[in-house]
Amino acid sequence: MEIQSGEWWTSPTESDNGRLIMVTGRRDVKKFRDNKRFSIRVEVSWTYDSGVDGMPDKETSTLMEQAQEALVAAFAKDPVAVLTGIFTGDNRRDWIFYTLSTHIFGRKLNEALESLPMLPLEIYCENDPAWAAYDEMAAAEIHID
Repeated sequence: MEIQSGEWWTSPTESDNGRLIMVTGRRDVKKFRDNKRFSIRVEVSWTYDSGVDGMPDKETSTLMEQAQEALVAAFAKDPVAVLTGIFTGDNRRDWIFYTLSTHIFGRKLNEALESLPMLPLEIYCENDPAWAAYDEMAAAEIHID
């Protein structure tokens, strides 16, 4: 999976009900964290139907990858947001971004996804100037020394 330039890790974890969640996080976020304007955490969520394992089927997974590639390309071209994490499992995919403006983020999101069919996305935003949610996600990384 080509995400965007950067250093990434992936680790398994579990949802509250014991189902597998694959967490992919970005390591190299310092330049974004150091910019105090990147203080808004945006969660773009896609709830899907799945089999017993809670993972998306092939068709859904393919469409999710197309959406992700479009978002990554849009924000690489105009870096008003950075993708910092991806959670997949338990019938849900969450893309986690940090941005400097919800208005600009929303406009870029719509532009990036306009060539795709209507997607079942929900968006949640919160102020997180200390990147506390990122730090919590980063603690899930498994280190093998």
